[in-house]
Amino acid sequence: DFLKYVGFSTAAASLAACEGPVIKSIPYVVQPEEIIPGVANYYATTIADGFDFASILVKTREGRPIKIENNTMAATNGSANARVNASVLGLYDSQRVKGPMKDGKAISWNNFDTETNKELTRISGSGKAIVLLTQTFASPSTSKAISEFSSKYGNVRHVQYDAVSESAALDAYQAKYGERGLANYDFSKASTIVSVGADFLGDWQGGGFDAGYAKGRVPKDGKMSRHIQFESNMSLSGANADKRVPVTPSQQKQVLAKLYSLVTGQSVSTDLPEAINDAVQKAASQLKKAGSNGLVVTGIQDINAQTVVLEINNYLSSKAFDAATPIKTRQGNDAEVTTLIADMKAGKVGAIIMSGVNPLYTLPNASEFAEGLKQTELSIAFSLKSDETASQTQYIAAAPHYLESWGDTEIKKGHFGLTQPTIRPLFDTRQFQEALLKWSGNDVSYHDYLKQNWNDTILGGASFNQALHDGLFVSNTSSVAMASEKQDDKKTFVGGVIEDVAKGLGLKKEEETANAEPTLVAVSGGDAARKLASSAKSEGLELALYTKIGMGDGQQANNPWLQEFPDPITRTSWDN
Repeated sequence: DFLKYVGFSTAAASLAACEGPVIKSIPYVVQPEEIIPGVANYYATTIADGFDFASILVKTREGRPIKIENNTMAATNGSANARVNASVLGLYDSQRVKGPMKDGKAISWNNFDTETNKELTRISGSGKAIVLLTQTFASPSTSKAISEFSSKYGNVRHVQYDAVSESAALDAYQAKYGERGLANYDFSKASTIVSVGADFLGDWQGGGFDAGYAKGRVPKDGKMSRHIQFESNMSLSGANADKRVPVTPSQQKQVLAKLYSLVTGQSVSTDLPEAINDAVQKAASQLKKAGSNGLVVTGIQDINAQTVVLEINNYLSSKAFDAATPIKTRQGNDAEVTTLIADMKAGKVGAIIMSGVNPLYTLPNASEFAEGLKQTELSIAFSLKSDETASQTQYIAAAPHYLESWGDTEIKKGHFGLTQPTIRPLFDTRQFQEALLKWSGNDVSYHDYLKQNWNDTILGGASFNQALHDGLFVSNTSSVAMASEKQDDKKTFVGGVIEDVAKGLGLKKEEETANAEPTLVAVSGGDAARKLASSAKSEGLELALYTKIGMGDGQQANNPWLQEFPDPITRTSWDN
């Protein structure tokens, strides 16, 4: 199989040139100024595949994308990593679905529209839920299209799912700051960095922190940042740390709780081996000495751990943390996915429409999802391939590659990216957003819809064509509701923010919302640290799972360039 996958890396390179029908093949009489045969053109666009988000430049030659590079104008964390560079090969993948399918057989888009419209209308009238299960789009225009779709059909739920979840970090941030996002860190502003299980030089929270980290590792006036890493498996961050302390996954929780106790002076009971305890004390001492130049990060998927980190950085008044511009490239909600699976199994979901996700491959309880999928009356997957999930749905809606698509992304608050096609679609495909518009009764193209939305809500009078040329646009952002510079355990939290701020936002205490839908309510840092320490239990061997740099979330698992990509730690790779 591996040799078969490798095959499309060479054969597919010429596929695009053969796809479109050649109407005429004659030399230019008047050659366009922007085209010189043999000289490459570059187009700015954005990749947003649910795992990797980055502003990029696409090198094209004679209308065919051949290489990905960084868009240096972007002031966001995302960058053209190995997977982003290799993604150009996915455009020419011979395993792509070439048109819409029903029960494994090709159908026309007209038939697809007629049948799905009829079913959606029927299911909407029956009272059962219509669920959109998607990747994180972080797309203003997609959100608007989903809202219009929901308005037409009524009982619609949008559930976002990230294969490599950051749900705990999102929950903690939302509880504290009232906005669902990830903390935005600038490692170049930190003189002391303490990481507990966060491989921030790898794929932690979407990656892209390496450039800022590197700026602080260049000696200036005889000084450079100090990096201490507590982790289980050897990572890129651990390999580059000044001090690496091996700990088990359960000990990571104890380390973080102890660190909070030592930095803030709050009482938290922990039980660590002497050597690790000494290392934590030294790390805490250096953090306190660094003050606002200190930074703590963690990869522990626990809301208490993530809360503790936010509290430590807030206590330090860390300059490296900017609460005004949270990162938007992870929006998945584990609790909503769990509820969805239960509802599917109970027969409460009439239709499920999926885009950018492969839950039968990525979910740990995939068998339960498969069982629930059989209970739905309509299942549609917008997918590049007939993957594990798409192959089990009634309809496969052939989706275009991002290099054939229009789109937009808010990578971090106020920082927007535009996606534009760099080649005509190779196959008979349709974007998920285009389908939403058709189902909503809107005949406008998604390009026109997106452009109008940007002119109305984002650009503020700026030129859309200029934003498209640059591939990005930065708008003025307002700070989220924040607490005081330093918070202590005596503050009362309501809906995730301190009480006086909550009053200003119109939030109510838990007892005042007993009959309302549950909301995330943040606990104090001390309570979170104590809960974290008490939950750190271990019996026998412990397993530490991690994301492989080359494969990421696995959606490009058959990409031969990534198959041959050497692991940055072990240096092992497949040979060709």
